Order: sequence, then structure tokens, then C-alpha cells
Amino acid sequence: MAQEQKIKLAIVRIRSSTRTNKDIVDTLDMLNLHNQNYCVIIESTPSIVGMIRKAKDYITWGIVSDEVIKLLEQKRSIVNGRDKKEKLPFYRLAPPLKGFGRKGIKKSFVVGGALGNRKDKINDLIKRMI
Repeated sequence: MAQEQKIKLAIVRIRSSTRTNKDIVDTLDMLNLHNQNYCVIIESTPSIVGMIRKAKDYITWGIVSDEVIKLLEQKRSIVNGRDKKEKLPFYRLAPPLKGFGRKGIKKSFVVGGALGNRKDKINDLIKRMI
């Protein structure tokens, strides 16, 4: 039998946790999204999907391509320099060039904002943030 390939998701934290429910802050911490503009690459599992659903008003996510994963690894190796032993579970990114969306960070991606499921358009966002 052919082995199933797991779907890799990129999750980017958009909003800060000021005046946020503690359960949501804990969920973001479990996803290793401690600050704004942090990105994690995670394989899709039912528990991860549940955490994404809980924190959907603070993050954006989508299916990431192998090309973008390589770009993120190259960025990490440049930043770490000699200290390659320390491999962090997240990527620190800059705010995106030309912003998140025309309606800001409080609206969903479907209506022109930044939050929610971007599907494969997450790759464009991450490239603008590298």
C-alpha cells in the first residue's frame, strides 16, 4: 500500500492576546504561537484542527507548500548562524509587505480580512512576511 502523505498546515498568529480569554491564550501557547507574526508548521490531526477552531479569531492558516517550508528553513539558518543546535518550534516573521488585507485583522479572510482559513494562499502571505 502507498503511504498516506500527511497534510502540513502553516499557522500564523495575527492578533495579540490583550483582553483575551485564558483558554484561548493557553491554546495559542500549546500551538507555540507566543507572539504576533509567529508561524508554525504542523501536520494536520483532529486535535490540531480542534485547537485551530478554538483560536480562529487570532490566527490564519492554510496548506503550506514544500517551497515555502524550504524558504522558512533558509531564513532560520541565516538568523541562527553558528548556533544551529537550538532549533525552535516556531518561525519569527516580519509583518507582511502591503499589509494583511484590505479590511484589517479583525475580519475573516473570506470577506477581505486576515483571519481564518486561507487554503493555499497562506504561501503568498508567508513569502511576504519572510
